[in-house]
Amino acid sequence: MKTKIIIGIAFGTMLLPFGVYAQAQKVPRVAYLTALSTAIDASRIEALRQGLRDLGYVDGKNIFIEVRSTGGSSDGLSALATELVRTKVDIIVTGGPTATRPAKEATSTIPIVMAQDSDPVGNGFVASLARPGGNITGLSTHYPEISAKQVDLLKEMLPRLGRIAVLGVSTNPGNGQALRETEFAAAGLSIQINYFDVKVSKDIESAFRAASKERRDAVLVLNGPIFNSNRKFLTEIAAKNRLPTMYYAIEFVEDGGLMTYGVKRSDLYRRAATYVDKILKGARPADLPVEQPTKFELVINLKAAKQIGLTIPPNVLARADKVIK
Repeated sequence: MKTKIIIGIAFGTMLLPFGVYAQAQKVPRVAYLTALSTAIDASRIEALRQGLRDLGYVDGKNIFIEVRSTGGSSDGLSALATELVRTKVDIIVTGGPTATRPAKEATSTIPIVMAQDSDPVGNGFVASLARPGGNITGLSTHYPEISAKQVDLLKEMLPRLGRIAVLGVSTNPGNGQALRETEFAAAGLSIQINYFDVKVSKDIESAFRAASKERRDAVLVLNGPIFNSNRKFLTEIAAKNRLPTMYYAIEFVEDGGLMTYGVKRSDLYRRAATYVDKILKGARPADLPVEQPTKFELVINLKAAKQIGLTIPPNVLARADKVIK
């Protein structure tokens, strides 16, 4: 009789609806928090999903992946982070420091994985890269040589380069450091830097208009969510003003921009999956060192170059990891 009861319970469990069975098996819930719209952030979200698939995680079966976005604004991130904590997700993956800060403020216990961060130590998210020390770990985009390389590439592309307009967002974490490194690199090449602070989207057009009027030779765009949210508009304004522009991510060049040199961000998001995996298997964020970037990419859009009447020197073109024609 006891044997029949045990068999009956086992068979009954097999017939339970998936949601009830998954709950019984405690399928982990991983949330991705971002200030960007899901359309703008689509390729990076997919890279995270792919990284998890590569590690054997199938969304809806042995893991639940939930995306939470404010649609292009930092407003509302705190509310979303608080809601994720209230519903007791297992891990929060953040798409940048703008999302990491409200997540940090919302919880000191739920593990937080930074898919990217310009300066995790300077932003106060971790005690050190080697020993994070709290509930946050992940990946850093900080690599001082990037700024120098960007300026070098602009100089190689434009031998007479003398003045660069730099667009940044003063309120964005890491902006000040990136600007200082850019200024230092430019000074070594006797290049003058003019900084334009972009606080709202309409400042993008006025900055390019001023750069064109003041006869700047090129534009360098620093990292910032406002630029990512206005990628297409930004690349169109650059083309309209016929200004060679260096961006920080491949998505700008895919949307019609001229050139990018920087961290291969899709690789960071795939690597973020390894942190999720380790934490789900029992590792503590405090003991997982923050990774610095190892893969960089130079991408050039020849169509954009032709649009502004620019010929890319063969030596620069030969070093490109990808050329868009």
